[in-house]
Amino acid sequence: MAKPAQKVIITCAVTGSIHTPTMSPHLPITPDEIAEAAVGAAEAGAAIIHLHARDPKDGRPTPDPGVFMEFLPRIKQQSDAVVNITTGGGHGMTLAERLAAPLRASPEMCSLNMGSMNFGLFPLLDRYPSFQHDWERQHLENSRDFIFRNTFKDIESVLKELGEGHGTRFEFECYDMGHLYNLAHFLDRGLVKPPLFVQTIFGILGGIGADPENLMHMRRIADKLFGDSYRWSILAAGRHQMPLCTMGATMGANVRVGLEDSLYLGKGTLAETNAQQVAKIRGICESLSLDIATPQEAREMLALKGGDQVAF
Repeated sequence: MAKPAQKVIITCAVTGSIHTPTMSPHLPITPDEIAEAAVGAAEAGAAIIHLHARDPKDGRPTPDPGVFMEFLPRIKQQSDAVVNITTGGGHGMTLAERLAAPLRASPEMCSLNMGSMNFGLFPLLDRYPSFQHDWERQHLENSRDFIFRNTFKDIESVLKELGEGHGTRFEFECYDMGHLYNLAHFLDRGLVKPPLFVQTIFGILGGIGADPENLMHMRRIADKLFGDSYRWSILAAGRHQMPLCTMGATMGANVRVGLEDSLYLGKGTLAETNAQQVAKIRGICESLSLDIATPQEAREMLALKGGDQVAF
């Protein structure tokens, strides 16, 4: 089974590319806001900060390396957190666009989605009668007829360019059971190396549902495929965030929170900062007698190259 988390690694995904400015006034948009949110999350106990970028004019997701470089150095200067840059980007971006910032920044870690999938955001349209920006409604509607592409060739390219080329390791994002088997395929081929950081994701329309039974089953299959060669982590969308992270933590998992995954701190209460969500899950873990990993401990657990080996 997965190596027990001697200490729990908290990842915080501070802005993502799913939610739009209309949905919360607290969503980090500008480089200043993203840097401040990331540093705050690190101070609250997040060892890993997962990052997307947004156009500061209207908040739409952007792959522009120049925007990333406006906040990456500041996060490094003001915290010791592991910086984890998306390779998923946002809906409609090409693989080359999605890789532009990571290839420039050469981070310790990147996310890597383990399969193509439907990724439905359009149900959110029913919650908002109007939007601040024209792009928001179209962004959500487009997901009705969209496949988030991550072919075997795409994944091979990321592993070669970032993994071999930059010594970057990965948060392997598994949204469904087949994604675990895809990862096992790359492990069998020797294209990925243990310890694997396996992020099992629940509650996205198009992926596996946020049910406790599914969490248990994903864990069983991961144990079967990877034995003691992986570190397990949990993230769940929206209202499922804290319950499933808590359940996972009791089973030895690491956890991920942040405004990318949920805009709320509790029922009906918007999170004002990412740090609030980090503090909440940290408090839950500590109440369960679980210790929280520091960034340096996370580096050792995940065999990362170190913050002095990045290009920002």
